[in-house]
Amino acid sequence: MKGKKKTVSKSPRAQQSPARVKSGSKNPRISVLIADDHSVVREGLVSLITRKADMTVIGEASNGREAVDLWKKHHPNILLLDLRMPELNGVDAIREIRGFDEKARIIVLTIQAGAKGYLLKDTPREALMDCIRRVHAGETCVPVHLAAKLAQRVSGETLSEREIDVLKLMAQGKSNKEIGSTLFISEGTVKSHVKSIFAKLNVISRTEAVANATRRGLIQL
Repeated sequence: MKGKKKTVSKSPRAQQSPARVKSGSKNPRISVLIADDHSVVREGLVSLITRKADMTVIGEASNGREAVDLWKKHHPNILLLDLRMPELNGVDAIREIRGFDEKARIIVLTIQAGAKGYLLKDTPREALMDCIRRVHAGETCVPVHLAAKLAQRVSGETLSEREIDVLKLMAQGKSNKEIGSTLFISEGTVKSHVKSIFAKLNVISRTEAVANATRRGLIQL
């Protein structure tokens, strides 16, 4: 008598990677769910991540709805998410996932509050791997060398490194005089930087500037 055929899953995206370390291992791999509507991007990320001994890809999603469903099914350590996706955009996907688990660790490829990491698609490979490890460890990842690019993509104008330094000190509640002393610049120069920051972020107060910059991932509180 012929044996029964084994049932094969019709959804390869939801399948667990065969390379994943078994539960209970002393050094379990960082499980990553990849969500991007471009198959070439997904394939590249899968290839890159699976080469790392401390990481494994547990699933792929081609739209925001699938990303949420697969996240709920697998509860990955990290969700690597593109914000621009069909059916459910990345912003709404983040809201749903964070509503289900506010501690969910998400890295997005553009800027949005609620995620724990921010990267651009032209980020160097090792910077991406480092960001995954840092977010998995509980940190927030906004690479310093990307801050100006992030600001430019949001406001159309680039914040200089010095302006970002001033913003960070503003967030600490320091006065212009204290900021000048810390950065070894005159109080007048600080005022000029503050004025420029207000204009670039389209705000009218220090509190609003700090809130705006924090929401965009330019600084961390």
